[in-house]
Amino acid sequence: QVQLVESGGGLVQAGGSLRLSCAASGRIFSTYAMGWFRQAPGKEREFVASINWSGTTVLYADSVKGRFTISRGNAKNTVYLQMNLLKFEDTAVYYCAADHNGVVAATTAFAWGQGTQVTVSP
Repeated sequence: QVQLVESGGGLVQAGGSLRLSCAASGRIFSTYAMGWFRQAPGKEREFVASINWSGTTVLYADSVKGRFTISRGNAKNTVYLQMNLLKFEDTAVYYCAADHNGVVAATTAFAWGQGTQVTVSP
């Protein structure tokens, strides 16, 4: 069983940066695709970014392209989300997820973290 624990959320002013981390348990982390999703109050959970097991394929939502960077350190069983030029509308609870497929999708992810709050002040 894989367990995911996010960290790194907090309060930041618009234009600032945060780096989220997601630590995974389990011995075969390097075989999973990992991704980030977010959910703002009153809205549905939405895809943010995904990275395949080797780190060679990454995908981003259009709303974060050019500002967010997903990466992974398989030796540390950790996936990261570097968030730059944050906007008020990036405010949400951010979740990491694991998927056996090459791309993480909400419908096929088999493990989710508990979420970390990111709040961007205007």
